[in-house]
Parts: sequence; structure tokens; C-alpha cells
Amino acid sequence: MDIKFCLLRTSLALVTMEAGGLPLELWRMILAYLHLPDLGRCSLVCRAWYELILSLDSTRWRQLCLGCTECRHPNWPNQPDVEPESWREAFKQHYLASKTWTKNALDLESSVCFSLFRRRRERRTLSVGPGHEFDSLGSALAMASLYDRIVLFPGVYEEQGEIILKVPVEIVGQGKLGEVALLASIDQHCSTTRLCNLVFMPAWFSPIMYKTTSGHVQFDNCNFENGHIQVHGPGTCQVKFCTFKNTHIFLHNVPLCVLENCEFVGSENNSVTVEGHPSADKNWAYKYLLGLIKSSPTFLPTEDSDFLMSLDLESRDQAWSPKTCDIVIEGSQSPTSPASSSPKPGSKAGSQEAEVGSDGERVAQTPDSSDGGLSPSGEDEDEDQLMYRLSYQVQGPRPVLGGSFLGPPLPGASIQLPSCLVLNSLQQELQKDKEAMALANSVQGCLIRKCLFRDGKGGVFVCSHGRAKMEGNIFRNLTYAVRCIHNSKIIMLRNDIYRCRASGIFLRLEGGGLIAGNNIYHNAEAGVDIRKKSNPLILCNQIHHGLRSGIVVLGNGKGIIRNNQIFSNKEAGIYILYHGNPIVSGNHIFKGRAAGIAVNENGKGLITENVIRENQWGGVDIRRGGIPVLRSNLICFGYSDGVVVGDEGKGLIEGNTIYANKGCGVWMMSSSLPHVTSNHVSYNGLYGVAVFSQKDGSSELPRGHRAQENFSEDGDAILWETELEKEDDPLRRPITIALVESNSINHNGASGLYVQSSEALHVITNVIHANGDRGITVAQSSQPTRVANNSISCNRQSGVKVEAQCKVELRGNGIYDNRGHGIITKGDSTIVIENDIIGNRGSGLQLLPRSDTKVIKNRIHSFRAYGIAVRGRAKALVQENIIFQGKTNKTIFQQISNNRECVMQNNKFLVFKKKSDTWRLVNPPARPHLETSLRRPSVAHNGQKVTAMATRITARVEGGYHSNRSVFCTIL
Repeated sequence: MDIKFCLLRTSLALVTMEAGGLPLELWRMILAYLHLPDLGRCSLVCRAWYELILSLDSTRWRQLCLGCTECRHPNWPNQPDVEPESWREAFKQHYLASKTWTKNALDLESSVCFSLFRRRRERRTLSVGPGHEFDSLGSALAMASLYDRIVLFPGVYEEQGEIILKVPVEIVGQGKLGEVALLASIDQHCSTTRLCNLVFMPAWFSPIMYKTTSGHVQFDNCNFENGHIQVHGPGTCQVKFCTFKNTHIFLHNVPLCVLENCEFVGSENNSVTVEGHPSADKNWAYKYLLGLIKSSPTFLPTEDSDFLMSLDLESRDQAWSPKTCDIVIEGSQSPTSPASSSPKPGSKAGSQEAEVGSDGERVAQTPDSSDGGLSPSGEDEDEDQLMYRLSYQVQGPRPVLGGSFLGPPLPGASIQLPSCLVLNSLQQELQKDKEAMALANSVQGCLIRKCLFRDGKGGVFVCSHGRAKMEGNIFRNLTYAVRCIHNSKIIMLRNDIYRCRASGIFLRLEGGGLIAGNNIYHNAEAGVDIRKKSNPLILCNQIHHGLRSGIVVLGNGKGIIRNNQIFSNKEAGIYILYHGNPIVSGNHIFKGRAAGIAVNENGKGLITENVIRENQWGGVDIRRGGIPVLRSNLICFGYSDGVVVGDEGKGLIEGNTIYANKGCGVWMMSSSLPHVTSNHVSYNGLYGVAVFSQKDGSSELPRGHRAQENFSEDGDAILWETELEKEDDPLRRPITIALVESNSINHNGASGLYVQSSEALHVITNVIHANGDRGITVAQSSQPTRVANNSISCNRQSGVKVEAQCKVELRGNGIYDNRGHGIITKGDSTIVIENDIIGNRGSGLQLLPRSDTKVIKNRIHSFRAYGIAVRGRAKALVQENIIFQGKTNKTIFQQISNNRECVMQNNKFLVFKKKSDTWRLVNPPARPHLETSLRRPSVAHNGQKVTAMATRITARVEGGYHSNRSVFCTIL
């Protein structure tokens, strides 16, 4: 009282705040002795006093908050060492929440009997304990009136019968938490009750410690041990700063309940069960709880909300979803550059001169000028010989993701992703998606906020149309964190879920909701498990270091998986199987120890605009009936292949950039029927596209090419096939033959396309350019392989090579400026018809012994070798071709004598004789002719077309061998 008196006497001096007055530090020291009511009165004196009271946040307000027996540290139990942004605000929030249970008194004014039941201005305080007014809680309740305060002094209070609360009261334990223990079973029949600073344990006759069916109950700073709490709608509850040890909270049809800053430890079943749709019949406390939630700093407001959002979402999300994303290429030497790739057996990378191998294939090792422009010609030619200079430009499908990844990857270089592929923060995504924002702000059923669930079986179980929202919680060392089943909905924002013994979040039987901004890691099963028609929105999460998959979708599960970071999981980042059909877009999936995305066992999915990088297995792995739509993704820097289509894999692979993977760009196995179209496949370490058949066991899969194990929960995947449904999807057209169409396949370490298959294949309208080996290699083809309307240019060896016993049709292709032969074949059924084979370093067409080839209506020109060369006993029909002159010391056509099986009919040989001689490729124009090819709607979808690379051939001849004049052959 003396301090108060001194403050009142000197208040006028403080108002004036003259220079000669007391220092502010001294005033803060004096005010630190005031209690809460006195601080409130002082703040009303004037603005100077108000600001002075606010400045006590880290001193007096902190003391008041931590000294309150009704609450704990504002960030308990998850971050007890982290101070809140404002101790005064934290104390204010708790003070307001502690008064919620009394709000019903305001509504009594509408009662006609208000004068009889009105709460007295000063409540009575009833003391219970040895030496006090009452010996037991039951006796005190029998004498209590409306809103009386019952104080239990230290001791253990055991009630032998069920306690029924008939009037609103407040029951508070005196002293420190743990000094007052209450062994009772309480059934609330009144409108409101508050219990504080108590330890609850079940009575001997019932495990139920507390139950209410209509009223509102508030628990503050209590401990619950080895029992149950039941709240039935329209009843509500508010729980804050409580500890639950092996205690189960059961919420049935509750319209709204709030659990904040609580700890759940050692549950033998679920810690919290939310069952049933929120009741439409709401009690008096509903609107007050809703207002308290919306005024909280953690509430996400809509655009027209009057509430302020003080939580800094941006700062937290930046750590998970950076504004810029750099990919660093590791290693001292790039393994994916054609110059550093290991050549196939039979070639010598260090040779500087042209060599002819045992199969007659020509390999010319010259400085690389494979990007078009001038062909590598004339470096070793004499000035007195005719010189040919080939000039043309190769244009392929425009890369879907822009030009950032056109160049070769450099060791240690950092490549910035295009802006369209940088992840948004959670706040940006919610602002962009109004439906997601509305879902994030909706509150129904149970709100669980800033709680800790640890060392038990289950966290939160939501079932039978239940609704629950979880925000800022930690789930650790549980069997599972959250289960959502039977048409229930969950909203999960910014939770930490880790070290679960099964899946972190499990949805089945049409569960749904919003899972956003969570950190999900180190779980034994999937981070998120979606089954049986569940359809959640999974947004802006970090899902990483799981012992199995990051996200698994199976059993007709759906969902939208968008803008997440999924990395360093032991199995696939996203695993889709058993008719799972999610929409996967805009995610970063990287550094997984298996595939980035695996689609298996008839899985589906629309997979678009993801960055899939640095995974140990294929970037995308499709097997056993998987039929996804894979569109506009960046699949890069993988340690194996970019896309793997395994046994019986299907689907549409369209418009992707498949770049700098150490294995193949696309790897296709037997019985797979994918549609590979309009992709940009470049700088991969091995083949651009490889087609292998394993039916005859002749090929052994390289390391890392193996199927993943079937995902199953508790080891029983067959259970999920009992309710599978087959749906007609317009995005997936039936395909009976594997199709490689309209792709740009360039700068890969080995052949652009490698075929070793016993099944039919169509290769149509592709640009196959500047690969480190051949353009196309057909090593095995017992069923017809159709190669039509492709541009095959500037490859390090031959344009096309067909091995023995292969059936290949080459029609309408442009084969230009390859460093070996244009086409070399050993096949027993090869058809070469209507191709332009121009400017290759070896022969335009070389027919090897025991081959059977039909060469019809082609235009053939070799840079410095034969137009057509026949070696050994080759069977051939050469008919109606136009063959241009090569070097003057070589003939246009080479044929082994006495080979009567080689028939030549109606061919036209063009030899340069006069200066005025000119030939043009005008009837038809230079191939390929894409406008006449069979184009599918999927190709037109992206508007990507392969441009014809040549329009004409012009030749000018002057003089003879020893003149200083030259011949120019130009392909424009």
C-alpha cells in the first residue's frame, strides 16, 4: 500500500515527464512491484503511463505470466526455451481464455427469472481440506451456488461415488501442480464448469474421470492419468496447459472443442478421438470459443477478415520453400557429357583418324561441331580436291522448361531453376488458392494447437464424419500420428511429425481435408498414406528421410499433392499403386534412395510440372500396369535413368525435360506400351531412349534397374484390391504399340535411341541429334520397328545401325552429317524408303554381309565415301534412288563382284560436271515431312513441332582436279 500511495502522489510528475523528473529505468523498477489490477489502473492515467506499462514486457509482464499458477510457459510443451513475441500478449490471451467459462452469465439477462438466478457480484470461496470448511469435494458441491469458487487444499481426495455437477462452479487446487489429487468420476449436468491446477485419476469404479453431454467445461493446468474424458455434442470443452498420461479424450459430435498447449504421453490407444459430424445444435459457449480462436495470433485470416495475423508465415516457409533453388552438379568430371562418356566397345575415343571396324562401321573422330552450322568437313582435304561445305540448322521441339538446360552440365556448377518451377511459400499458395484458404480458416469439431503427442500408440483419430484441425503440434515416437477415416476431414497446418513406427498421416475410406506446411520425417512407413477414395489436399509440406516412401497413394486413393518438398526417403518419394489416382504438381522430389515417383500395380495419376532430381533409381518408375500421365516435368541429375517404364508399364510421357541423368533418359522394358512424346531428352550419360526386352533373358538390366517392392501396410497389400474400381480416363488413350514420337533426343552419351526388343515399336517425328554414339541402334527387333519422319543428325557415329536378324522400316527420315555412315545394316528384313541421307562422313548406306535390304526412292549423298556400299554377300534391291556424287576418287556405288543377289533398277546418279549444274530437293522438299505424318492430339497440345531441316541442295562445279575452284553443296 505504501508503494501505491507513493505512485499516486507522484503521478502528476510522471505525466509531465520533465527533463528533471525521475529516469524511466527507475520508474520501471518501481512499477515492477505492482499487481495486475494496479498495472491496469496506471495504464489509464495518460498515454505516457500507457507506453511505460507496455515497456515492462520483458520484466513485470514476464513475471506475472510465469508466476500464474493457472498456466505455464506460453510455448510449453514444444518450445519452452523460446520466449514469446510478447509476454503481455501471451498473458492477455490466457487471461481472456480463463474467463470464457463465465460468459454464460451475460446471457442470463434475457431470462424472466434473472433476478432469482443472477450470479452475485462477489462469488463465495469454499475451502476443502483437513481443518477447513469442508472435508470432501462432494460436501462442498452440495452447498455451492452459481459460479462459486471451490478451493482444494493440498491432499488426495477420493470420491466413492459419481459426482454430478448441477450448478456452474470453479474447482481450483491450492499450491503447486501435483499437490492436489482428485480420484473421482464427474458427470457435468450444468451449463459450465472450470477446473484448474488439479491432478485427475480415475475412481475405483469407473475409468471415466470426466463426462459432459451438453455443457461447457474448461481445464487449465491439470494432469490426467490413466483414464478417459468424454465430451458429447452439443457440449464443448477448452483445455490448456494440461498433461495427459495414458489418458484418452473422446469427442463425439462436438461442434467445437479447443486443446491448446497440452502434452499427451504414453497412450495405449488413441490420445484423442474425434467421432461424428459436428452437432448442428450448439451450446452457449460455441460463439465465445469461436471468437477466441479467431482472435488468436496463429489464426490465418481471409482477405476480408478484421483480425490481424501476427505469425510470420513467410519467415518459416522460406526455410522450407526458398525463393530461389540452385542445383549443384557434384563430381570432378561431368559423367553426362558426350565428350567424357565411355564409348561403346569397338570404338577408340582417342583416335584422331577415321577407322573402319570389323563390321564396316566408320567412326570419324574430329573436333565436335555437332550443334549444326558448318559440318566438320575439309579439315584434312587438299586444296586441289573438290571440297564440300554443308550448312544447315537443326531445330527440334522447344524445351518445355525454357533454355536454361540446353547446355552441357558443368562439374560443380550451380543451375538456377526457371521461375515457374520455384516453390511458393504456404502463404503464397493459400492466397492463390481461395478454396485452400477457406479450408485453412475453417474451424469445426476439434481444434488441437501447440500440443505434444509422444511415446504412445496413436495421436489423433478422426472417424465417422468427424472434423479436426491440428496446428503447430509435435507428434513423435508414436505408432501413427493422425488417422482419418470414414468421410472425415482434417486440417493440418505446420505440425512436426517424426519417428512414427507406421505412417505419419493415414487417410482411408474417403477421408480428406488439408495437409499444409508440415514437417514429416524419419517415419518407418510412408509420411502420408492415402487409401480407398480418400482425397486430401497436400500442400507445401516437407516430407523427408522416411524409412519407406514419402507419400503413398493406393486402393483408389486420390488427392492433390502440390508444392511439396519430398526428399531423402528410402523408397519412392511418391508411390502410386492399386488404382491410386492423385494429381501431383509443382513438387520438388529429390535425393531419394529409390525412384522419385513410382507408379506400379495399375496405379494412375496426373504428374505435372514437378522437379525430380538426384534420385538413386529412376526419376519416374512405371511398372506392372501403371498408366500415369507424366507431363511437363523436369527430371534431371539422377544417378540412374530419367524415366523407367518397366514390365507392362503404360502411360503418356509428354513434354518433359529429361536432362543430365547418369543412366538413360528413358528406359523401356518388355511388354510396356508407353506413349513417349514431345520430350526434351539431353545430356544423359547413356542412351537417350533405350528399349529393352527381357522376355528371352538376353539382356541383363544394369545396376539399379529393378522393380521396387510392393508397398503394404502391415504386410498385406492384397486387402486393398477388394474394393478397386476401374475408371475410364480421357487422358489415357488405348495404345497397342509402344510409341516414341516428336521428341528432341540430343547430346546423350551413347546412342540417341537403342532398341533391343522382341516387340513392335514406332519411332516417329523425333529429332535425334549430336549423341555420343549412333543416332539409332537397333540391336534386336524380331517384331517390326518403324522409324519414320525423324531427323537424325550430327551423331558421333552412324546415323542408324541395324544389327542382324532385325526387322526395321526406315521411311521419310532425314539423316544428315553423322560422323559415321548414314545407315549401316545387317538386318534380314530392312526397308529403307524415301529417306534423305545427306552429308555423312562414311557411306550414305552400307549393306553388310547376310543382310536383306530394300532401298527405294531415297536421296543419298556421302561427304567423302560411297553413296551406297555393299560388302560381302548382301541381298539388296536398290531401286529408284537418287545418288549424288561424293569425292572424285570414290565411286558413287560400291559393290562386291559376283554378288548377283544385289539388284539395281532405275537409279539416278548425279555427277558434278559443269559449273552450271544445280540440283534442288524440291520434289519432294527435304525430309522429314512432318506435315504429312500421323500427328496425335497430344503432340499438338504443346504446340511443339519439328521443323524441316533442309529445303534444297545446290551444287556448283568449276574446273577439274587441280583447279583452285571448289564445289559448294549447301543444304539450307
